[in-house]
Amino acid sequence: MFNIVHAEFLAPGIKRFLIQAPRIARKQKPGQFVIVRIYEEGERVPLTIENSDPQKGTISIVVQSLGKTTSLLNSLGTGDHILDVVGPLGKPSEIKKFGTVVVMGGGVGTAMTYPTAAALKQAGNRIISIVGARNKELVILENEMRAVSDVLMITTDDGSYADKGFVTDKLRQLIQNGVPIDLVLAVGPIPMMRAVADMTRGERIRTLVSLNPIMIDGTGMCGGCRVLVDGKSQFACVDGPEFDAHQVNFDVLVQRNGAYRSQERQSMAEYRRELESQLKSTEAEGNGVCVVKGSTL
Repeated sequence: MFNIVHAEFLAPGIKRFLIQAPRIARKQKPGQFVIVRIYEEGERVPLTIENSDPQKGTISIVVQSLGKTTSLLNSLGTGDHILDVVGPLGKPSEIKKFGTVVVMGGGVGTAMTYPTAAALKQAGNRIISIVGARNKELVILENEMRAVSDVLMITTDDGSYADKGFVTDKLRQLIQNGVPIDLVLAVGPIPMMRAVADMTRGERIRTLVSLNPIMIDGTGMCGGCRVLVDGKSQFACVDGPEFDAHQVNFDVLVQRNGAYRSQERQSMAEYRRELESQLKSTEAEGNGVCVVKGSTL
């Protein structure tokens, strides 16, 4: 059991957890992740380690409610427990002095870029961070990213905060303005990472993306997280999660990530029905009415 030391919502549907995990905290490096399981029969979900404190023995993860398991996880709070937290897994980010690095986070992807941006800054790089979200409410870790960036740019799809547009618009501006870029790290939705890769390929700018495919064991044994890179099969859990964006076959990635979409929708629908049933039961009890197997007595 892993104790949740603190939990707070950063934005609607996006929650940060501070978890007591001393062994992981001592070994974690930027770019690595954990796999969590909430209960015995539960799904195993990979989540990037946003930060760690070896002295306090804690790690932090940021979770967006997208399916049943992430919604269940985000229903937990301070003082609750998570059954399993396995890690640190994956290859750490390459940290050295590249020069000027553009770090791009789309949505909750910002939480994945933050630890690497901080480490790259400490290594002496100039960090230009581009953070994007659908709207103002969903912009996360703005202060944290500002603290590790020489320049921070923020975009929102609807223009409700900062500049209207996409993170790729800001990258295009940098390229058109002749800003020398030695490395781009992009983490976010697959369409966003693909668009970044397409943009930088012609400019011959080295670009890395962090992939988060379906994953089970996190040790390369199950083959669930197989991705096609430079025409060869690799496993995101042990060969990644960061890969050369210009070599990633995004079509295969989209296809494999959608393999269980119908089951995921069904599971989420059942979860919502369970919540509605529990809510009705609670309301009935509050009104002094006893509800038994769907019948009001």
